[in-house]
Order: sequence, then structure tokens, then C-alpha cells
Amino acid sequence: MEILGAVWNYLIPFLVIFTVVVFVHEMGHYLIARRCGVRVEVFSIGIGTEIFARTDRHGTRWRIGAVPVGGYVKMRGEMQPLPDASGPARQAIAGTEEKDDDSFETKTVMQRALIVAGGPLANFVLAIVLLAGMFATLGQPYTPADVGEVLPDSAAERAGFQPGDLITGIDGTRIERFEEVVQVVQLHPATALEFRLIRDGRQITLTAVPDIVDRRDRFGNPMRIGRLGISRGGGDTKLVRHDPFTAVWRATGHTFSLVGSIFSSIGQIIDGRRTTEELGGPIRIAKISGDVWQTGFLGVLTFVVLLSINLGLVNLLPIPMLDGGHLVFYAVEALRGRPLGAKAQEFGLRLGLGMVLALMVFATWNDLVQLRVIDFLVGLAT
Repeated sequence: MEILGAVWNYLIPFLVIFTVVVFVHEMGHYLIARRCGVRVEVFSIGIGTEIFARTDRHGTRWRIGAVPVGGYVKMRGEMQPLPDASGPARQAIAGTEEKDDDSFETKTVMQRALIVAGGPLANFVLAIVLLAGMFATLGQPYTPADVGEVLPDSAAERAGFQPGDLITGIDGTRIERFEEVVQVVQLHPATALEFRLIRDGRQITLTAVPDIVDRRDRFGNPMRIGRLGISRGGGDTKLVRHDPFTAVWRATGHTFSLVGSIFSSIGQIIDGRRTTEELGGPIRIAKISGDVWQTGFLGVLTFVVLLSINLGLVNLLPIPMLDGGHLVFYAVEALRGRPLGAKAQEFGLRLGLGMVLALMVFATWNDLVQLRVIDFLVGLAT
């Protein structure tokens, strides 16, 4: 019964959420490929043995694989697909396929780059559309960025914050909502931040270094955050609904803000301010999927936004096998006036495959440790 409960509460939500995000990613590749005149031979959700398929009038075989994780788009002129963060590599090795007019490899460098970038772009568009829909219907949380209380012996007190201060900017970025202050501070533990304030009608500048706090989020995942030590005295938080244009504009800005936050977190992991415990793999994604599934529709939409942005960014990493790696190949081709040789491309793809697999193994091991699966297995053996 526990196994059935885990399948129902975690595996199924994970498959539903991840499949939606992957479908949108691959649809981005598909739509731009068709627009550029490339024949798409296969559009697959899932990998492995085909359990359902149909071929449309354009000759594209739409299929569902037996292993419901990932997906891929196979275009004419490509090599056989190999798995990457969302599906296959879509890089043809020069000279290994016949080159017809509707072949991927007959297209210009710019067209091929657009096709490859179409997947991550679609993930960002999905995030913007979902956020815009929420901002237009439910509203965007809005709380004035004023200081109600300064906690004793906190980073804010050491920096000179006072009750009544209005925060208008952090490190040159305009601040409108208290939620933005919380987001920036939490993402920058032990990092000097320059705050622009309005105090008694005068504009002043303070520099604060948020304290480091190790905690777990509401789903039990470890996280390291920054804490400034201020709170608001008022209860005037409200949801502001925007017209469609403003909602899209705000959603785009929020998406770019999330992208910046993710890059900042990665940089802090590299320089040691954050631990690698925060890196999660498929097991943790499945756990969070099940947890947010229980919170309701809004929680699921919010998680889809975050997962879609993360998938788009991961695929843009300059690693051969990933979309970003292929964009690097095309940049080199544009500079050289000719593509890299077949051996160089093949070596890059194999190297990229090794890097992706190593990252997946590390993230999965991290999941097993953080979710105490390893401790459980050790306990069974002793």
C-alpha cells in the first residue's frame, strides 16, 4: 500500500508536471523547425519502446514512449537522438546524412541556432504566460517596501536601518515591493548589498551584509539564505490585478528576475557561499511535485513556472549534448566560416554526454542522501 501511495502521491504528479514542461520545450524546437522548412520526422514524449503513435499529413510521427521521462524531436538530417536534459541531442555530424532541401543540415547557421534555441525559449515563454495569467486573474502580491521593525543584533541594525525607512533600490535595481526585498536578501547571504532608502523625505544609502541562515523549506529541502532582520508592521499586503499588457510586462520582468536569481545561486555554490546540498535531481523534483500537488492548482502552476525556467536554463549551459553546447558549435562555425569536423563534434558530444550523466548521478545521489534514503538502506543492512 505504501508503494501505491508513493506512486499516486509523487510519481504521477511528477510525470504530469514534467511531461508538460518537456512537451512545451520540444514544441519550441518543432515549431521553429517547421517555420524554417525543416521536416520533423518524429515528435516523441517519453523514450524507449513505442506504445502509441500516429503520423500526420506532414510526415511527422507523434509518439509516446514506454519510459515516460523526457522527449525529443527528430528532424531530417540529424543523427540518431541521444538523451540530454530534456531529450536528445539535435546535432547532425557533418557529412553523415544525406542533405535534402528540408534537411536540418541544409539550413543556415542562424536557422539552425534558432531551431536549437527554440526549446529553451519555449520554456521561458511558458513561464511568462503562466505568470501573466496569474497576475491578470488572481493578482500579483504587493506589499510596500517599508521597514516596520528592525530586529536587535541583526544585519539591518548593524547597517543603520530604522523603522519607517522606505527601500527603493538594492544594488542599483529598483525596488517596489517588500517581496522583492525578501527575494534579493535571501539569495545573497554574506554578500554586501547597497540599499537605497528614503528616510524623512531624504534619500540615503546604506550597505548591509545579510546574515547566513541554514534552514529547510516547507518541503524539507535544505537551503542557505540571507537574513537582513527587518519586518513590516503593517498588514496592507494585497493582490493587485493587472491588465493583460501590464501582466505580460510584469511577468516578463519577474521571469528575468528568477533567471538572475538562479544564476546567482549557481555562482554562490561555485564560490562556496552555498552548499551543493541544494542541488536536486529527479527524485527531489518528484518529491516537490507531489508536495505542491497537495497544495492545489496555484501551487502546481507556480512550480511549473520554476521548473520550466530551470529546464530552459539547464539546456542553455554551454555543454555539448545540451542546446547551449550546440549553440557554441554554431558560433564557432559562424566565426570559422565552416563547421567543426565530424571527429571534433563527435568528441564534444561524447564529452558532453559524460558531463550530463555525471551531473545527473551527483544530483541523484544528493537526493538520496538528503531524503535519507541512504540512511534507511544502511539501517536495513545493519
